Amino acid sequence: MKITDMLGDDLIINELKGSTKIEVLQEFSSLLSENNMVDDREGLTRILVARESLGSTGIGDGIAIPHGKIKGLDRLVLAFGRSTKGVDFDSLDGGPAHLFFVLVAPEDAPGEHLRALARISRMLKNADIRTSLMKAADRDDIKRVLSREEDGR
Repeated sequence: MKITDMLGDDLIINELKGSTKIEVLQEFSSLLSENNMVDDREGLTRILVARESLGSTGIGDGIAIPHGKIKGLDRLVLAFGRSTKGVDFDSLDGGPAHLFFVLVAPEDAPGEHLRALARISRMLKNADIRTSLMKAADRDDIKRVLSREEDGR
C-alpha cells in the first residue's frame, strides 16, 4: 500500500500548533480521534509517549515518525503534520523536527507496521522531498509532493 493511500486529506496538518513533543503527540491523537480513526484519544497519546520513552522517533534531518500499536485497530493509520518553526523532539541529530508522520498500527500487524516505517524513512531521506514538503502551500500541495515521489515523477 502506498503512503498516499493511507493518508487521508483530513489527516494532514498544514501547520502544527504544538510547540513541545507532548503537545504535538496530543494534537495528532486528537486529530485521529476526531476523524474516527482511533477510539481512545488519551490512550493513543499514552502509547505514543510510551514509545518515545524507549527512544526518540525524531530521526534527524527535521523528521520525526512517532508510531505505536493499538488494540482493536483494523488497519494502519497515518497522519502528517508540519511545523515551520520546528519542535524539539530529542532528535538523533539534536535539531528540531519539522516534518511529522504519525503511524498507528494494529497490535497484530508487525510486518505492515515495519514496512510502512521503512517506506516513510526511505522517502524522507531525499532532501528535495523534505524541502518540497516544507514549501508546500497547503494540504493538497503536500499530498501532490508525496504522490509525485511515490509515483516516481
